[in-house]
Amino acid sequence: MSTLFIVGTPIGNLGDITYRAVETFKSVDVIACEDTRHTLQLLTHFEIRKPLISCRSQNEDSAAQKIIKLMDEGQNVAYASDAGTPGISDPGAVLAGLVRKAGHTVVPIPGPSAFASLVSVAGAGGKTLIFEGFLSPKPGRRRGRLRELLATGDAIVLYESPFRIVKLLTDIADIDSNRNVVIGRELTKLHEEIVEGTAAELRDDFAARQSIKGEFAIFISGIKKVQLSDESTDN
Repeated sequence: MSTLFIVGTPIGNLGDITYRAVETFKSVDVIACEDTRHTLQLLTHFEIRKPLISCRSQNEDSAAQKIIKLMDEGQNVAYASDAGTPGISDPGAVLAGLVRKAGHTVVPIPGPSAFASLVSVAGAGGKTLIFEGFLSPKPGRRRGRLRELLATGDAIVLYESPFRIVKLLTDIADIDSNRNVVIGRELTKLHEEIVEGTAAELRDDFAARQSIKGEFAIFISGIKKVQLSDESTDN
């Protein structure tokens, strides 16, 4: 029986990688990854040389079969997505499930996560926290799902690209103008930024910027009583 290690890797700052992650990469026979070029840069930094195999969202099922074949032959494999913990808005979940069904062991090697990083500094929480990841880029679907999420009254964590962050903040402000929002941009990187305010305030902030760069994690605070606008959802 072989082992698949699901390895968390830095979301920006390479100093966040764990000793266990580095030792795991050194010990396995093969490293599967979302983007071989990206992971090669990480491994080169730590002077690690291993055979690489591509396993991304577009080919995860077929790649998993290749990985299982290697494991059937007795090889141990590590899997890394481009950044953060695999399976959290990243490929890796399908691979882990198929490998376990094939009779092999799947072991987590915990590491960085934009989700956990933002929650740790948001300054608000509660017993229930909804992680939604990326919403649909289609306006109607995005707004419809936002209404469902905000109606729960629970805290919510979303991911968004720099190209749609202003649209997302506008939608949140239109649906529930009273929610407090904390945004983490470029978390752990050189130009890390964490800002807090209402969705409308943050929308105006980012809309006024000449350019918006970096990936976003958004924490929407929970509330006890939910009062949403009656505005109809776009199609």
